Amino acid sequence: MADQSGNCSGVGVSIAFLSGAVLGAVAAILYAPRSGEETRTALRGYARRTEEEMLEKAREIRKDISETVDEAKQYLRETEATIAAALAAGKDAFKKERADRA
Repeated sequence: MADQSGNCSGVGVSIAFLSGAVLGAVAAILYAPRSGEETRTALRGYARRTEEEMLEKAREIRKDISETVDEAKQYLRETEATIAAALAAGKDAFKKERADRA
């Protein structure tokens, strides 16, 4: 989960954070002196919070992916324009050279 520069990706950090949160919650629930009903209530609350956090992370990831796709599309448009200009210049130079030889 590391990119080329050796830094952790946002997804990797998110997964590590959520894994740690889950393990910590499980340990806390198993060792906490509570009744069954209190434990079930705590689990429901934790499940809701975890679901909300996961949905928020999913929204962030979707946004990041969308921005990356938009940047890639822009890069491709710019590259396409550069290639088209180079091709046109090459054609013009070829025609000029042919005309000069004739």
